Amino acid sequence: MIENYSLKDLKIGEQAVVTGFSTEDIPAKFYEMGFIPGTNLLVKNKAPFGGPICISIVSNKSVLALRRNEADKILITKK
Repeated sequence: MIENYSLKDLKIGEQAVVTGFSTEDIPAKFYEMGFIPGTNLLVKNKAPFGGPICISIVSNKSVLALRRNEADKILITKK
């Protein structure tokens, strides 16, 4: 059985694939930033005290930062 996790649950160095979103009201910026189902991600860093998460999109090597409440809306499966 495939388990879906939230992007905020990943640890530094873990990879995952975007599977969907936890809300029907998906911000357009998620798509604009490249968070579409099937995208491979790598967690580069996590700021302490609930700060942002640094994510690398593997296919184009772009590096992005997301607030944890935004990362919580992105569903993934671990690789």
